[in-house]
Amino acid sequence: MHTYDFVAIGAGPFNLGLAALTEDLPDVDGIFLEQRAGFDWHPGLMIEGVTIQVPFLADLVTMADPTSRFSFLNYLKQVGRLYPFYIRESFFPLRAEYNEYCKWVAGQLSSIRWNTRVDKVTHDGEAYLVQTAGETFRARKLVLGIGTAPRVPAVVDQGPYVHSADYLANKAKLQSLDSITVVGSGQSAAEIYHDLLTEIDTYGYHLSWITRSPRYFPMEYTKLTLEMTSPEYIRYHHSLPMEVRDRLGREQRNLYKGISADLVDAIYETLYAKSLTGPVPTTMLTGVELEGVIWDEAAGRYTLALQHREQGRSFTAGTQGLLLATGYAARVPSFLDPVRDRINWDARGRFDVAVDYSVDVAGDEIFVQNAEEHTHSLTAPDLGMGPYRNSVILKGLTGRAIYPIEERIAFQQFGAPTADLPRQLVTS
Repeated sequence: MHTYDFVAIGAGPFNLGLAALTEDLPDVDGIFLEQRAGFDWHPGLMIEGVTIQVPFLADLVTMADPTSRFSFLNYLKQVGRLYPFYIRESFFPLRAEYNEYCKWVAGQLSSIRWNTRVDKVTHDGEAYLVQTAGETFRARKLVLGIGTAPRVPAVVDQGPYVHSADYLANKAKLQSLDSITVVGSGQSAAEIYHDLLTEIDTYGYHLSWITRSPRYFPMEYTKLTLEMTSPEYIRYHHSLPMEVRDRLGREQRNLYKGISADLVDAIYETLYAKSLTGPVPTTMLTGVELEGVIWDEAAGRYTLALQHREQGRSFTAGTQGLLLATGYAARVPSFLDPVRDRINWDARGRFDVAVDYSVDVAGDEIFVQNAEEHTHSLTAPDLGMGPYRNSVILKGLTGRAIYPIEERIAFQQFGAPTADLPRQLVTS
């Protein structure tokens, strides 16, 4: 049986980037297994006109290899859209455009096996055996890039709710109802609320938006905050105790899970314009926790049990449609069960991810993509940090830095200095 250097499981944007960065490396022998028939990124959220929240340089490869033929700019050139993109004068590609770019890259890669579902991973004493329905692949190392799963609050356990991941497929059905409630606080919740708000007059539903956040947080996008997406901050955050990292993860959500300022403004402008002819049939509630749901099958209606967190006041709300924009969570796939003893776990049952993205006991056999938010903070889901992570993972896979790996890019320093600062630098 042929032994690969590595088998990568999953072909989302991060593993797709790794496949692109290894495509033209003749001495790197890897294969990528993906259960889907082809690449399609968040199809339920391809709302017309929405953009991704990172600049075009945050494509699959550029931040690792600016000369790559798989760059977003080369994609634009090849499909005849480079000059229109230039004239548009926006750093942020359309989400649908980014999806088409990824499909363009995927179509040129020879290392991806689509329609290949992994059932089990074992170890034969020398290498990993990755078993699928029709074939077994042997490799010295693994890269896990299976993505995250929609997060549904535990209190929502009944009725025909819709997660934001499936929004577009269910949009028409939602708009046929007399009321829709969106639960969530981030960009997806805001995009869906705005999309439904623009057509509220056409369909006549009442639209509610409920979030437990104390306000509709805009995403923090100042330059010194963006320096937190850096190798220095990764090392700093990773060095902190688990309890501190988990607390920071909760406190820092608005840094990368907030709403773009442009979208906040667009929502307000839409509300303002629609209010010219009378009250807008919408309810917006902040600081409100969803504590339970009751689905009445006969009436086709939810009763939501809610509590205002600051006032401590409980109340209920009725709605026919329930849209959960409650995000995504990392998951541990069951196919890893036979090799769990080869993986490091933290006290809360999560991958104990090393700073180089390895999770195995040996320290250089199993690597993860976007499963390390609890150890690497906001850099884990960031598209712009994907090429950096892939450069680090490639070094772990091959034993050499194929692409230069930045060590320091920030002007600021994270954490206390290792020695006292000179007197002249500590002025009052």
